[in-house]
Amino acid sequence: MQVILIQDVNNLGGANELVTVKNGYGRNFLIPSKLAVEASPTNLKQLEERMKQFAKKEAKLLAEINSVIKVLQDGALKIGAKSGTSGKIFGSVTSVQIARAIKEQKGYEIDRRRITILDEVKELGTFKAKVDFGNGNETELDFEVVSE
Repeated sequence: MQVILIQDVNNLGGANELVTVKNGYGRNFLIPSKLAVEASPTNLKQLEERMKQFAKKEAKLLAEINSVIKVLQDGALKIGAKSGTSGKIFGSVTSVQIARAIKEQKGYEIDRRRITILDEVKELGTFKAKVDFGNGNETELDFEVVSE
């Protein structure tokens, strides 16, 4: 029996996937538990339409991510920090400060947990950070720590 999974099922497959299972498993467990529907021609057409919609959404999201990446790579961010006379800053620059600077200077709100600082920032100068958008989409951005 072929069924279309509605939700992820362990050891069977993910949502919106067409799988072949034994008749009893499909009729007695998957379909009554609302984990799957029978693979009728109508349900197959609905699955195909859902996959088209998902592909369109994914393409739109990817285009938006690429535009954000282009804006982030265009020029370095300036982050102000209090520093001593030798150029060492008090404390260090964190991903929260970088996220705030991106919001103020570039106009995009990025979650601080997606930002990874590559070097330890303890003095004035130019440094790099990595922003991970998920699904393998990531970019490096330059930021400059300047004295306030």
